[in-house]
Amino acid sequence: MRILFVTANRVGDAVLSTGILTHLAARHPSAKFTVVAGPAAASLFRNFPQLDRLIVLQKKAYSAHWLALWRKCLSVKWDIIVDLRRSLLAYCLKAGTRYVIPKPGRDMHRVELLASTIGLEDAAPAPQLWPAVSGPPLSGDDPVLAIAPATNWIGKQWPIENYLELARRLTAVDGAMAGFKVAVFASSGERAQVTPLLEGLSADRCLDFVGVGDLSDVADNLAKCALFVGNDSGLMHMAAAVGIPTLGLFGPSRTEHYAPWGDDCDFVRTRESYDDLVGTPGYDHRTTGTLMKGLTVESAVEAAIRLKDRVEMKTR
Repeated sequence: MRILFVTANRVGDAVLSTGILTHLAARHPSAKFTVVAGPAAASLFRNFPQLDRLIVLQKKAYSAHWLALWRKCLSVKWDIIVDLRRSLLAYCLKAGTRYVIPKPGRDMHRVELLASTIGLEDAAPAPQLWPAVSGPPLSGDDPVLAIAPATNWIGKQWPIENYLELARRLTAVDGAMAGFKVAVFASSGERAQVTPLLEGLSADRCLDFVGVGDLSDVADNLAKCALFVGNDSGLMHMAAAVGIPTLGLFGPSRTEHYAPWGDDCDFVRTRESYDDLVGTPGYDHRTTGTLMKGLTVESAVEAAIRLKDRVEMKTR
């Protein structure tokens, strides 16, 4: 049995799609999967147990990448095609069953929307990753607070000095996470954004995981952390998917669509609503600065402590 799974270009959306991929794999344990993903997200899938082929969909002018993908897939009679990009590809290939993601409902979480693609509206499977079994390790006996302070859009980026203050307060001698080390996660291209945080933390308590390994390695290291705090980003969704307590910081994005998914997840947002932030006169997403200043350090610290306490209460 052969299944073609076309997932997202962005890391966050690709992570959220892993729930239905895992569901299909469990339903068809002998199936061979071809996974199509964008360059940024492709390494998430390299350890997927039923992976037969991983195709990196590199965008080309005039949408020529779709023609190239069609040619790569044309010779196969697919038993199932899942298209989460809403392209025409599924209708241009031989297939037994085709699933194409529907248009989103206004208040539907992305995980629920993805689940509805294959008829699982009432039982959306949680995202799940397949961390690398080897790679640059996060090791040691001290618990670790993971922080991911960078984003690919400045509007969603909480000021870096706020992250530094949050980390200092939480890990202070009298803080709720006293004795924790702080692991800073970001891509290699985001190092300039996070350098003030790396330099502001005590050298013996700071772990630099900027640009270390691919996304499967990052998933492995995130899974070893005790708690995650970060912007609405792919790393936030990865943290939730590997099962660690995850706090997302939100402003100009909709929590009803993209809050971290899972029982041990939570979010805190700016005083202003999404509509307030993006509905101001003259708003332009291409030129705006950060829209996260309405979230105070105090609010984020309190939310992180509440999440930590809530998770610890479950294990007592």
